[in-house]
Amino acid sequence: MPENHTPADTNVTDHDATATTTARPASQAEAKPAGKSGAKRKKKPAKRAAKKPPLTAKTADRHALYQEAVQNVESEIDFVDKTFKKLRGRHAERLREDFCGTGNTSCEFVRRRSTNHAFGLDIDEPTLRWGRDNCVAPLKDHQQERVHLINRDVREPEDATEMDVVLAMNFSYWLFQERRAMVDYFRSVHASLKDDGVLFTDFYGGTEAGTEVEEERSCKLDGRKFTYIWDQNKYNAITGEMNCFIHFKFPDGTKMKKAFSYTWRLWGLPEMQDVLRDAGFSNVTVYWEGDEKDENGELTGEGNGIFRPTRRAENCESFICYIVAEK
Repeated sequence: MPENHTPADTNVTDHDATATTTARPASQAEAKPAGKSGAKRKKKPAKRAAKKPPLTAKTADRHALYQEAVQNVESEIDFVDKTFKKLRGRHAERLREDFCGTGNTSCEFVRRRSTNHAFGLDIDEPTLRWGRDNCVAPLKDHQQERVHLINRDVREPEDATEMDVVLAMNFSYWLFQERRAMVDYFRSVHASLKDDGVLFTDFYGGTEAGTEVEEERSCKLDGRKFTYIWDQNKYNAITGEMNCFIHFKFPDGTKMKKAFSYTWRLWGLPEMQDVLRDAGFSNVTVYWEGDEKDENGELTGEGNGIFRPTRRAENCESFICYIVAEK
C-alpha cells in the first residue's frame, strides 16, 4: 500500500495518525594463533549492540513500520530489472518512481549499478524529507548523487522525463478515481518514457477486494514485534470508491490508528488494461503470481513470489499482480 504523509501524533499512547492522500549481528571473529607456539590468544567478546526497547505507539516511526511491513524493494527491483532486460535486451538506467513517498525503491535501484539514476516524485515534502534522512543518507556518496527526490505532482514531471522505466507501485495511482483523470495520468507517463520505455504498476483484486474487513499480520522491526493491520473500511458499490487504513498494534497493547489513510477507486483489471491502451501504450501484459506448493506438492493457497506473463488466470478471493505496459 502507498505511504501517505501526515506525521503521526506521538504525544498520546493510543493515537490516531490519519493522513489525507504508505541486523543480523556480526558473528564473533575466531581467535588466531599467536607466536611460534601456536597457542590461541583469547579475544575479548565482541560488544553487542544495546538492545532496543520494545516498540510502542508513542515511540514507533510509522514510515519505518511501513517499509518493514509493506515494502519489499529488493524483490520489486529484481522483477523490474529482469523483466526490462528480457523485453529490451539491456539494463534500465533511468527510473522514475511516481508517488515515491520515502524513495525507498529509488534507493534500491541506484544500489544495483553505478550507471543507475533514480528520480522520485511526490507532493508531500515531509515524507520526502524523511526519505532523504533515512533512505538516501545511508547510501554511499556516489549513490546519493544519483537519487533525486523531488516535491512535484506526478502529472507534471517537468524535466523528470526520458525514462527507461516509470514505476507506479503500491496501488498509489488508484487515487485517480475518474477514468479521464487516469488516462491523462498514464498519457503523461507515456510521454515521459524513452521510445522503448516501460511502465510497471502493481494491482490487486479478487472476489474479496471490496469486502469491508480487517486483516492482521505479525511483523518485526530490528527484532521488535509489532502487528500490521490492513483495514478495508468502506466500499461504495456504485462508484467503486474505497476508504482503507493501515493501523499498527504493539505488544504493550497500544495502537497507532490510521497511520496511513487511503481514499481511492477499486479498479477492475480488464478496465485498467483498457485505460493503458487508451493512453497510448502499445503492449499491455499482466504478470500473474504462481502458486506455492508444500513439501508434498500440494497447493498451499499462497503465492510463490514468481510472476509470469499470462492471458488466463483463475478467479480467486484475492490476488496481487503486475501490469507491464510498453511504449
